[in-house]
Amino acid sequence: MRVSAVGSLDEIQHIAGKEEPSAVLVILGARKVSEQSVRAELTDFIAEIGTVPVIVVVDSDDPGEVLAALECGARGYIPTSVKVKVAAEAIGLARAGGIFVPASCVLALREIIHSTANGARPLAGMFTIREAAVVEALRKGKANKIIAYELNLCESTVKVHIRNIMKKLKATNRTEVAYKLRQMLL
Repeated sequence: MRVSAVGSLDEIQHIAGKEEPSAVLVILGARKVSEQSVRAELTDFIAEIGTVPVIVVVDSDDPGEVLAALECGARGYIPTSVKVKVAAEAIGLARAGGIFVPASCVLALREIIHSTANGARPLAGMFTIREAAVVEALRKGKANKIIAYELNLCESTVKVHIRNIMKKLKATNRTEVAYKLRQMLL
């Protein structure tokens, strides 16, 4: 396998000439695929590259990041924590038409699925999807600004969701919301 390091799509096309690469590794490092600008850039790049499998190499193995990369069209997601041999096999899998995700991500998703299947979500019908996401952040004690950033919302929208959550729980402040949620989940 021939390996070439490039900095742009133009360089790939220049180096490859008439020969199409068999795979492309996009090394993002600490950048997050879930960030809107990175996501847009990756989606555009994958669309431009065509049928060549694109594998993302990043520092994180967070399930949300993995899903974001796959939604962009990536054929693999390799955390920098994996061994070189595993990375080489992941590239081979993507070249053969498969999709590689780290086992740690699958195991984390398994925990989420089991907790959902075991009825650990008594609040599911009470809140909208966005309100439920805000509820989880509130339970972790996050500030409105952080919640807004993580959920890609305006801070004013977060405040509206919190106000609706407070009405539904008949709570007068954030602390009471957290307390009532804890009581409901016991």
